[in-house]
Parts: sequence; C-alpha cells; structure tokens
Amino acid sequence: MNTEQVLEEFRASGALREGHFILSSGLHSGVFLQKNLVFQYPERTARLCKALAEKIVATVGQVDLCISPAVGGIIPGYETARHLGVPSMYVEREGGVFKLRRAFSIPPGAKIAMVEDIVSTGLSSRECVEAIKAAGGNVVCAAAIVDRSGGRADPGAPFVALARLDVPAYPADQLPPELAAIPIEDPGSRRLHG
Repeated sequence: MNTEQVLEEFRASGALREGHFILSSGLHSGVFLQKNLVFQYPERTARLCKALAEKIVATVGQVDLCISPAVGGIIPGYETARHLGVPSMYVEREGGVFKLRRAFSIPPGAKIAMVEDIVSTGLSSRECVEAIKAAGGNVVCAAAIVDRSGGRADPGAPFVALARLDVPAYPADQLPPELAAIPIEDPGSRRLHG
C-alpha cells in the first residue's frame, strides 16, 4: 500500500480535513487526519494495518509483540498485532508519564514494534518507546500508519511508516496569515481531561 492508497482510505472516510487545527503536539496545521473516522470501519482498518504489518516484517523481520500509546494507538496497534499474529499491549499515562499497566508485562528478549496511528513530531512515540524500554523491552521499530512530518520526526527507534506526508505545522506564534484567519479546532485527545 502506497501513500496515495492510504490517503484514499482517509478521504473515503471523510477523515482528511482542512481548516485550522491544533495537533496533539500543540502545533497548528491546515490539515488534520481524523483517524477515528477511518478506524470506525473494520475493513479499512484491517487493510491499513495488514499493510503496516507487512512493512514491519519487510523492514525489521518478525516481531514478538506490539505496544501502542493509549488512546489513539490502541486500535491500530491491536489490528497490526492481529495481522502479525502477536499479542498487543498499550501504555497509558500515569502522572503524565506513559507506563505499562493492567498487569501487562514484557517477556524477556521480546522484539517489540511500537505501533502508532499518526506521527507529527514523534514526541508521543518517543515517550512510548522510553516507557517500553523502562519496562525492559527491546524496541526494534516505531511504526505508524502515517508520518506527517515528511521523515523529520524522531520516534526514538527505527521508523516504519506506511504513508509519509510533508504537512506543515506551526507554533502558535508563527502562524501564516491565511491559517491565522481561520477559526481554530482542537480535535485531538492529548488535552482531554476527566
């Protein structure tokens, strides 16, 4: 599956949005990939995650386990693990820091694919990779359905992206005039409380 085929899954789901959005990184962008509109369809999610699983194996070989950051990475992490035939786990924030919880434990020597949905800066991915390593894990790759950084993100492990886009994102104090003129939407989950 190539980048255009991945984007077609987003377009067909109404998930490729234009406007003025605050990303989970805090940066602002004129394009937002509302992945949950894709992930609500099992057949679309299966196609994307099967292709990601195949790319992981082609890049780093077979893995033993997939671990994802909650909340956004749980669905693609689970579905990618299903196509790899391995268990799926996730890390959650506790006191603002990702940790393995819920009696999850990493088998000694397990080769782990950290699986994300969409990567902008790589911050959540790095935090997830650090949590996996702190729990004794061997992260052989950080994988994502979409890398919207054009390859500039640093996820903290060898990066496997099913689609790679170069979508500009800006700090709040450096917005281009055309973006600043549009009302802001904050569709992400990082700043949700309660």
